[in-house]
Amino acid sequence: MVEGSDSRLAIALDVNNLDLACGLADAVRPSMGVAKVGLELFAAVGPQAVTAMTQRGFEVFLDLKLHDIPTTVGRAAAQVGRTAIRWLTLHTSGGVDMLRAGVEGLSEASHGRAQVLGVTILTSEVDRSRGLLQERVGLARDAGCGGIICAASDIADAKEVAPDLALVVPGIRLAGAAHHDQVSVTTPERAIEAGACMLVVGRTVTASIQGLSPGSSQLSQALRNVAEVAALLAACIR
Repeated sequence: MVEGSDSRLAIALDVNNLDLACGLADAVRPSMGVAKVGLELFAAVGPQAVTAMTQRGFEVFLDLKLHDIPTTVGRAAAQVGRTAIRWLTLHTSGGVDMLRAGVEGLSEASHGRAQVLGVTILTSEVDRSRGLLQERVGLARDAGCGGIICAASDIADAKEVAPDLALVVPGIRLAGAAHHDQVSVTTPERAIEAGACMLVVGRTVTASIQGLSPGSSQLSQALRNVAEVAALLAACIR
């Protein structure tokens, strides 16, 4: 863990360039202790992304949202479990057998170090009902997941079903920041007060760097701004 950083804050490295991801990580490193490696970055550079982040002192949250037959998910989870990740996402809509296979594959390969986080409902899903949410939270609980990903507005309903699961909340924004395509957004203070264990911060920090060339003066300035926003977010929950 980066000394002085907050392990409750994860930076979403939703880019396809490792140099850019490393620049982002370096900018937020004094404030955030977790790096979320998404599907785009992992597809571009694979386990190099995990290595680059762990070398910088981050815990790594690998956000692949695996969803396939149980055997395939179990084997895939075992493969990534051999890297230094701390968390891996699976989609709860895959069912309890798939989730359990992922939990077992990841745990065995990582010697119990890494845990599965069950993704409950995606922003793009039409059905966002309380009933569906609680059904999927129950699947994550029954499969032995270490936690779930859910909107801040769903925390209370999730805790009714699985009070002991860690709650990871995306869509974190400073008050007044743009929502982008997130349906449910909240401030860091409100999410922590509601019971979130980890907050995922993405475009409220990273939008300003999109399209900028590595090594450019514009990117350098944007990364300085990123560092300032990250520090403000961390200050909100101290």
